[in-house]
Amino acid sequence: MLDQLTEFSKEKYVPAFRSAEIYAALGENDKAFEWLQKAYEEEHYIIAIKVDPVYDPLRSDPRFADLLRRMNLQPCKS
Repeated sequence: MLDQLTEFSKEKYVPAFRSAEIYAALGENDKAFEWLQKAYEEEHYIIAIKVDPVYDPLRSDPRFADLLRRMNLQPCKS
């Protein structure tokens, strides 16, 4: 999927959060956070990050709470 996304991005814009979703699903949290940071810097992120289950593996990481804070979002209560 990442290879396909990389190839597609050579022709069309691909939001950084799409790569973050894939890395999160693969359990590559550091890479996921790199891409989430890019999405944040591009100001192109989705509010669904707050509830989308693909980001569940990242929720316990302090970087996730920091990202939500910078996006002016509060973490969901479990």
